[in-house]
Amino acid sequence: MENLFSTFSIKDCELKNRIVMPSLASFLIENNGSIPKEAIEHYRRRAAGGPAMVIMEACAVSPEGIVSPHQARIYDDRFVEGLSKIAHSMKAEGAVPAVQLHHGGRQTSAKVIGALPVAPSPLPCPSIRGEVRPLSISEIQELVKKFGDAADRALEAGFELIEIHGAHGYLINQFLSRFSNIRQDAYGGDIQGRTRFAREIVREVRKRVGDAYPISFKISAMEFVKDGLNVEESIAILKILVKEGIDVIQVSAGNDATPEWISQPMFMEKACLTDFACTIKKEMNVPIMSVGRINDPRLAEEIIKTGKADLVCMGRGLLADPAMPNKAREGRLDDIRTCIACNTCMESIFRKGRVECLVNPTLGREKEMAFEPTATPKKVMVVGAGPGGLNVAWVAARRGHDVHLFEKQSQLGGQLILGSISHYKKGLLELLRFQTKQMERFGVTCHLGQEVTPEVLKEHSPDVVILATGSTPALPPIDGVDSPLVVSINEVLNGHGRVRGKTIVVGGGPTGCEIALDLAEKGDQVTIVEMLSKLGSGLESMTRKILLRKLNENDVTLKTDCKVVRIEENGVAIEEKDGGKITLPADRVVFSIGNRPENGLFDHIKSMGYEVHRIGDCLEPRSAKAAIYEGAVLGRAI
Repeated sequence: MENLFSTFSIKDCELKNRIVMPSLASFLIENNGSIPKEAIEHYRRRAAGGPAMVIMEACAVSPEGIVSPHQARIYDDRFVEGLSKIAHSMKAEGAVPAVQLHHGGRQTSAKVIGALPVAPSPLPCPSIRGEVRPLSISEIQELVKKFGDAADRALEAGFELIEIHGAHGYLINQFLSRFSNIRQDAYGGDIQGRTRFAREIVREVRKRVGDAYPISFKISAMEFVKDGLNVEESIAILKILVKEGIDVIQVSAGNDATPEWISQPMFMEKACLTDFACTIKKEMNVPIMSVGRINDPRLAEEIIKTGKADLVCMGRGLLADPAMPNKAREGRLDDIRTCIACNTCMESIFRKGRVECLVNPTLGREKEMAFEPTATPKKVMVVGAGPGGLNVAWVAARRGHDVHLFEKQSQLGGQLILGSISHYKKGLLELLRFQTKQMERFGVTCHLGQEVTPEVLKEHSPDVVILATGSTPALPPIDGVDSPLVVSINEVLNGHGRVRGKTIVVGGGPTGCEIALDLAEKGDQVTIVEMLSKLGSGLESMTRKILLRKLNENDVTLKTDCKVVRIEENGVAIEEKDGGKITLPADRVVFSIGNRPENGLFDHIKSMGYEVHRIGDCLEPRSAKAAIYEGAVLGRAI
């Protein structure tokens, strides 16, 4: 990977390779804006992993520009000390410390800032909604000064590059785009008017930092909305801003109405924004950073090698594995814990107020979940080789336990194997690859094709037994459920009994929707029958948006507020919300209505006197994330 790990310069800023960690909210900042030790450690670990530069998360330049109580801030001198600790921790680990200056504009709420959000125009945020207040010219000019004051503080804190956030539907983007700016004064109208706010900010920041200091600008080159920015207009905007002092450009996409282009789910292509970066690079005389589902060092190498960008931003990839750059440089590609674009990080922010990762359970908990060698090595039997079982096995083995993993099937992976059959979810195989590599690395003994019985327990005589036996699909107590029409999820995903024709998927949750899409793309006529009023409940919002769009594009029929009452000889009888009853013709019926735990061994093993634990679906059917996290915790506790 000689191209990815070649050096690069932005003015006097020397980069040891072409990998940049872009600004990503950590949600580790305290409500008063102070920076705890967990946030410092978060950035130190990412810097230690080998990227050339780490851009600290968006720092608000003004109190009304905050989008979350957990946002970092740079609008007062009291924040400099904490910011300095982050900058110096990055520098000490060999990464260039950078910081992003930000104002949320209308993309916040009165609940967060205690006042009406401000914006270029009286147009509410499409995602948050609610009244907003247009900025006066004097207020705009005061904000320009605040960006300059923030730049002074960034220098004092020790950051060596400043990025101005002009993307993702935030305030600067709002001024740039006709989608959000309908002003008729000097800050609206034509491209000169709409770029004036950004031009004045760049000019002010340049004045504060001097000529030799590098400034980056992040832009949403495509907003994917009516009257939104496109690549052609973005090029015109960027040429104007480069004349004012921009040294490097990060090419992103999306806004508050199209967030799926900001944090792309697994149903979108890898490196899906790189062509935009490439087009812009051909028209500009400054370096270009590409971002957007670049989760693999080999993909990053190809982007640099082919000249599509000068630098690659790998954000979620460094949440999943902070050491990814170092592992890639050393040729340890199989040892990389790859981001699978499940958007658990985004979902956890919105639902829990903290960032979490499906594949990396230690994210945000690095110190409390550090590996400590065991003082009392034990013989540990893990039953079940799904995501939870694999994780607990290698974690316990890494700490020094003698771990034996038993799986009644002939291969490792459990539900990861089935879940990865759709081409959209092949990334799950990357998780299986990583888990398997760790098993090998730390000496877990695997017993494949062997079911655990009382005799097997007595033969191996473990000190601890961990059940990770998962769950099996549930079936409803209705007439005809044992009909030949009914096939299991496993059979469908494995392609057994393949039929082309009408398939009814009963259950419109995440799994049901994914199965329906996979079958529709293979040529089936698919109908989803769901008892609730909406499909995809429980899915992260951006993933759900793309999945529902693809179901529509593939002509999947959606029947919500409907209950299946029986399976007939040639179809499915359903009852609609209004009490009407109809029969849907079907050649095949698939139930995806949840799972029931496989926990029959627990009581028996406990009665034999063994110390026994349960994790994952065998305790209660949930998600791979829960199973992996429980495995990580238990593996550290034994």
